[in-house]
Amino acid sequence: MEKFFIHTMGCKANQFEEIIIEENLTKHGLKKVSKINEADLYILNSCSVTHKSDNEAFYLLRNAKHKNPLIKTVLTGCVAQTEKDSLLQYDFIDYIAGNDEKLNLYDVISRTSYAVSDIMSKEKFSKVSIMDSGKTRASLKIQDGCDNRCSYCIIPFARGKSRSADIDFIINEIHNLEEHGFKEVVLTGIHIGLWGKDLGLSLLDLLKVIEKRTKIKRYRLGSLNPLEITDEMLDFLAVSDKFCPHFHLSLQSACDKTLRSMNRFYKVDEYLRLIDRINSKFNLPFLGSDIITGFAGETEEDFEVTRKNLEKSGLSQIHTFPYSIRKGTVGAEMPNQVDDREKERRANIIKSISQKKYKEFAGKNLGRVCEVLVEKHPDKFDGMLKGVTSNFLTVHLDTDDLTKTNTICSVELSQFKDGKIYGKKLFS
Repeated sequence: MEKFFIHTMGCKANQFEEIIIEENLTKHGLKKVSKINEADLYILNSCSVTHKSDNEAFYLLRNAKHKNPLIKTVLTGCVAQTEKDSLLQYDFIDYIAGNDEKLNLYDVISRTSYAVSDIMSKEKFSKVSIMDSGKTRASLKIQDGCDNRCSYCIIPFARGKSRSADIDFIINEIHNLEEHGFKEVVLTGIHIGLWGKDLGLSLLDLLKVIEKRTKIKRYRLGSLNPLEITDEMLDFLAVSDKFCPHFHLSLQSACDKTLRSMNRFYKVDEYLRLIDRINSKFNLPFLGSDIITGFAGETEEDFEVTRKNLEKSGLSQIHTFPYSIRKGTVGAEMPNQVDDREKERRANIIKSISQKKYKEFAGKNLGRVCEVLVEKHPDKFDGMLKGVTSNFLTVHLDTDDLTKTNTICSVELSQFKDGKIYGKKLFS
């Protein structure tokens, strides 16, 4: 029996698809192993969001071959999709499968030659019979692809046009997750705000059906473009019994000039007002964001505008990363590219703002009793149980009561220390 080891990089959509890849291979008689040195087949489910992630993928594949020249390597995911024309030159890659092929990976590795497909023919939202039993929260992919053409982003070329899973598929998958004991589901995709566009529906239509027809206690939404969060959606979420007060906004910059260069169709004042509306409608909602520093043409003055707007914003945390030039995008051909060291310097400034905001947000939550979903396994670093509040705070729990795992308990948030939140009481 052939044995395979799989390593997944990047987004929740990739993590979701890893489960489908595993199911596809195991039903054909292959066995998953947890150590690469036990494997006959090394599968890398890659991410192409930055040039750095491309290089990391090639390093991992090359290193696998170096350690075991007999191992067969499979590159799938977004690097395989976007760089497919240039990949055949590499002798450390045995099989190549684009995003449209990876869900039936056994068919690819059964061939005698490399497999490189056309870009995204028809989406396959494959049935998932069971999610990772080692996890408490599940991810469910409801959408794939993107119709936007942001000037920095290669993902539309890697994932194709937006496609939506239909409502019955999604509800059936949720019922399957219910049967396997999951208490929380994250609705993921490449651009979930576009869900339903191809079906004549909206994301809000789906959320209302999920609220009505399922029993899982908690749901979270993946990243949303601020233009896709309507007052009607906020009104629904504010009174929902199931959807968590947790928003991740795909902002990318806090400077109007830079947003125009990025081909993003909103203004900073619009989403700052949106952040204020969300904070006013919900009790301490978690508001995360993405910010790119050093995009082509971003001057020091432009960055200062971003810095000041982020400082005054009502965000809870900011995920930031330096701009990475992606061949084939508009941004790669733009003049006035920013030096890599300057990009990093700016990113570090935003990270400092994020740390301050998270500390302030955590402080506002201290003394509250919150509903915490306790993870199945103790933290591998400190041995404590930990869990997640509905507003996305990770809490380290002062208990060794393992009967509480995979349950939602009331916890008093008591302390914030060294970047961690601690809870001192659990109530069934």
